[in-house]
Amino acid sequence: QMRLVESGGGLVQAGGSLRLSCSASGTIFRINVMGWYRQALGKQRELVASITSGGSRNFADSVKDRFRISRDNAKNTAYLQMNSLKPEDTAVYYCNANQGSVRSWGQGTQVTVSS
Repeated sequence: QMRLVESGGGLVQAGGSLRLSCSASGTIFRINVMGWYRQALGKQRELVASITSGGSRNFADSVKDRFRISRDNAKNTAYLQMNSLKPEDTAVYYCNANQGSVRSWGQGTQVTVSS
């Protein structure tokens, strides 16, 4: 079974930056897609960004000009660089990884952007 652990969340002022990391461990064969989702209080979980093993990226419209996603396949780690943060980016950010038909989630990391 694969386990995902996120790190890098915290409190930042509007306009600031944060970098989230997601490390996969356990039984790993080939991780196809790694991604980041977020869930704000009272709202549904939404996709923020994803990246395939080949490097193809997908972003939510609300973040595509501000966030970058990358991954190190050798380390089974994905990163989310968040720049020009806004109060509306405040949410719990979850890492997600797909391996075959199995989808795994991290425990989430809180990102709070103050105005």
